[in-house]
Amino acid sequence: MTPLHVNTPLLRAAPGLFNHAEVWLKMDALQPSGSFKLRGVGRLVQQAAVDGAKAIVCASGGNAGFAAAHAAVALGLPVAIVLPSTSSAAVAERLAERGAEVLRHGAVWDEAHEFAQRLATDRGAAYVHPFDHPLLWAGHSTLIDEVVGAGLQFDAIVTAVGGGGLFCGIVEGLRRHGLDDVPVIAVETHGAASLQASLAAGELATLPAITSIATSLGARRVAAEAFARACSHPTLAVQVSDVEATAACVRFADAHRVLVEPACGAALAAVDRQGAGFKRVLVEVCGGMGVSVELLRSWAAAATMAA
Repeated sequence: MTPLHVNTPLLRAAPGLFNHAEVWLKMDALQPSGSFKLRGVGRLVQQAAVDGAKAIVCASGGNAGFAAAHAAVALGLPVAIVLPSTSSAAVAERLAERGAEVLRHGAVWDEAHEFAQRLATDRGAAYVHPFDHPLLWAGHSTLIDEVVGAGLQFDAIVTAVGGGGLFCGIVEGLRRHGLDDVPVIAVETHGAASLQASLAAGELATLPAITSIATSLGARRVAAEAFARACSHPTLAVQVSDVEATAACVRFADAHRVLVEPACGAALAAVDRQGAGFKRVLVEVCGGMGVSVELLRSWAAAATMAA
């Protein structure tokens, strides 16, 4: 199958963006769907089509939905995206503009997920999970293939973690290329740190609620495989505040003229704090479609007031 995602640019961070001497950016914000999600979700939708699916259903805080909509429309399949109430009206409007049927259910992704599974069964459609599937992780792992193929050597990678699909893909890609000793700095925001809660508990833990504005990180429980890989691969799980994440988004927009969500800003915010001691740091700029100049300003203002 020809992939639906593209090989995104690998850029040296703009001077002054970070205090760290050498930071490289994998610019998955420039995927056709607006985020890294197209790598894995696109592969899942393609496989569903090969298996005879006549329609696609996906529960998403936004970005997996955009990827599923992009892939389904490209393959000529109808697609329904179930959003939790925390996803903005702008996200719903943009999904509809891309040809998706948009439904709302639940206060958090977990509730939207349960409803979407029932909906897929009722409709005889294929359900595409946004973060918990081996094909999805394999799709996300291609970002490491591209970085290695470009000849970049790095000694740490920084990524945001939501449900853990991207994290699983990164670890899978590192292992495939014999980079088992390269640590992953796994970044979550306060109020959405389900991976760190699980690592602290020594078992899968479920957050009582998501209180971060980084709603695309809003899985109350990470995939079991993400927890397993975090236990077996060198992983540093850290948290940043909403204020830090949104401020990083603003700095990134000024430096690289690209808008990203606070979920992505979380990874950017952690570079200076956690990058010390590493020679060359790679950052997965995961992107996000649920962002605009107006939203970025409002997030930054809300986060500052809440601090």
